[in-house]
Amino acid sequence: MTEITESDRIDWLRAVPLFAGVSDEGLHRLLAVVSEHEVPAGYVLIEADRPGSGLFVIESGTVVVERPGRPIELGAGEFLGELALLYNGAVHALRVRAATPVRFLALARDELTSLLESEPRVALAMLQVLARRLWHTTR
Repeated sequence: MTEITESDRIDWLRAVPLFAGVSDEGLHRLLAVVSEHEVPAGYVLIEADRPGSGLFVIESGTVVVERPGRPIELGAGEFLGELALLYNGAVHALRVRAATPVRFLALARDELTSLLESEPRVALAMLQVLARRLWHTTR
């Protein structure tokens, strides 16, 4: 398997809409605090009614948000777990499992807060995605 260099990872982060407006310095700081994980198909990343522990950004693979009636698939470049981090005391509303093998980056609550304070464009990008998701859930 080919080793992913820091430069490759920075280029990938820059292509993710959530991080597109982040400065080079911010991307390097982000890389210093995220952890990378790989899980097999079927693995549960998020369990409903549990507190949030991190923001997950999918590098490769597909996850399924197990929503009654209409499951939602998310893939590379998309993020999840943000609501339970943004609202203190909130718990995850839905279960999320890996539909395929998944590689993702995880960012802890404190690190997300720090990133949002230093890179407000991330918050704007996150709001756009959250608004789109809310709009689709009401249709």
